[in-house]
Amino acid sequence: MKGSQAIIKSLTDEGVDVVFGYPGGVLLPLYDVIYDSDLKHILVRHEQCAAHAADGYARASGKVGVCIGTSGPGATNLVTGIATAYMDSAPIVALAGQVGTSLIGNDAFQEVDTIGMTMPISKHSYQAMDPSEIPQMIRSSFYIARTGRPGPVVVDLPKDVQEGELDYPENITIDLPGYKPTKKGHPLQVKKAAELILTSKKPVILAGGGVIHSNSSDELQHLSEIIGAPVTTSLMGKGCFPEDHPLSLGMLGMHGRMSSNMMVDECDCLIAVGCRFSDRTTGDVNKFAPNAKIIHIDVDPAEIGKNITVNVPIVGDAKIILSHLIRIISQTKSVNNHDWADYVKSFRTSCMPRLSFDDIPLKPQQVIKEISEAVTDDTIVTTDVGQNQMWMAHYFTSRNPRKFISSGGLGTMGFGFPSAMGAKVAMPDNDVVAVCGDGGFLMVCQDLATVKEYDIPVVVCVLDNRYLGMVFQWQKLFYDERISQTKLKAMPDFVKLAEAFGVNAYRVERPGEMKETLKDALNSGEPTLIDVMIDPNEILPMVPPGCGLTEIVGEYKVERENPGEITYQHSAKETGGD
Repeated sequence: MKGSQAIIKSLTDEGVDVVFGYPGGVLLPLYDVIYDSDLKHILVRHEQCAAHAADGYARASGKVGVCIGTSGPGATNLVTGIATAYMDSAPIVALAGQVGTSLIGNDAFQEVDTIGMTMPISKHSYQAMDPSEIPQMIRSSFYIARTGRPGPVVVDLPKDVQEGELDYPENITIDLPGYKPTKKGHPLQVKKAAELILTSKKPVILAGGGVIHSNSSDELQHLSEIIGAPVTTSLMGKGCFPEDHPLSLGMLGMHGRMSSNMMVDECDCLIAVGCRFSDRTTGDVNKFAPNAKIIHIDVDPAEIGKNITVNVPIVGDAKIILSHLIRIISQTKSVNNHDWADYVKSFRTSCMPRLSFDDIPLKPQQVIKEISEAVTDDTIVTTDVGQNQMWMAHYFTSRNPRKFISSGGLGTMGFGFPSAMGAKVAMPDNDVVAVCGDGGFLMVCQDLATVKEYDIPVVVCVLDNRYLGMVFQWQKLFYDERISQTKLKAMPDFVKLAEAFGVNAYRVERPGEMKETLKDALNSGEPTLIDVMIDPNEILPMVPPGCGLTEIVGEYKVERENPGEITYQHSAKETGGD
């Protein structure tokens, strides 16, 4: 068979049934084979959306997502989505077209060094120089993408390699001598962690995206309950622990819940599972968890000790290690942290945010409250990046893993809509809602054509304040309100824009309208856009850059004169958070 036929056979052998892509000249051999194949190809309107859609597909389903772009600008347009997947450990395989092997390095038309360009932002990169390499290369790509710490793998496909012939092997073996992810944690380290937990009085669990990738949410909850430890999450870990659970603290960090930040500051044992201690999570590392001994469980040894010094490092799969840890603790004397758990629950209750407002323009808290009332626990919610993202992360209650999808590490504007598209393709029986900012949505709005053409019934909620909200917020708080280039003046009417693509659209301006409009949109079974006019002056409470987690501005601060005693001091700027 030809190399192009081997590519499609390799994909189908890996269980791939759908790809997101955009054709080009050097991909003509591949697309000619797609014409007769059973593979469903979704033609996006921009290659970046193909990568984000594959990312959303992967995060929602746990399977590997696939995207395709042609050489040169097609490959460079994939780069942002590849980098996004890399930072957030999403398993995707990106197939990029390339000029013929004899032209590589000659600055041929639409040639770019895809391997050199993507090497720092992918888990691995391949370039096929002979058709016979394709079967093993693609199988290895999927294996690398989904095992260990998941991530994107790039396969560069020269045109003549697609056209050349090969004998497809009956048995394909994977030989990756330098790639052997550790699964089982070292038993002595697990034992040390158990001993540290058993002697602690104020344990807290910090759960990251690794809990979701390893499907260890049940083990995490079991550990939390048997040791009486409250759970806080990173942005990527949101949903791995039910946020309405009595021991849930919510998200930690710069835009995290006050209850999370304060309890991590006070804990004496921090059990970090599948997180990388990013700057947005820790704040000033010199002030992070000052009273705590830190246990760090992660499948990627490079992450342990990179940002935070830890006392007990454990390398391996979170599900296996948590199960081992639970067995040891369960066989030992019972843990009595009732006073700590009760104190945490009381503190959490005392600083729950206010969500109900009657204001016009709408407060984002009210919008999120109504979104929460309109969706179910099975609804998949994706977000864009900026204020809309942090409002959702802060105020929206997630109860299940793989139901809250957001761009964390790279912070990619435009991620919310195409990732929702991919999530809906992956999970057609689940409702999917994308919550986007007006600036981010405008970067990818052309793919309204895609959801219309392929009948992908996602609902896009554009939180419309006519500003680049997060940068605008920082300018107000930290740059003496010198508002430079963050007001979006010439903006379209999003309802008319959606209707121009043949997509249903509505505008929401008053309290009470969002819930019913969203429910109607979800019940319609059609792609829908909801333009939500919100207050541009609303500011989300945050920890300023370079500050410790307790140095929150924009809401009530909490000072603890004595452990267990809570007093309140009103901050200089009130934004409606209680």
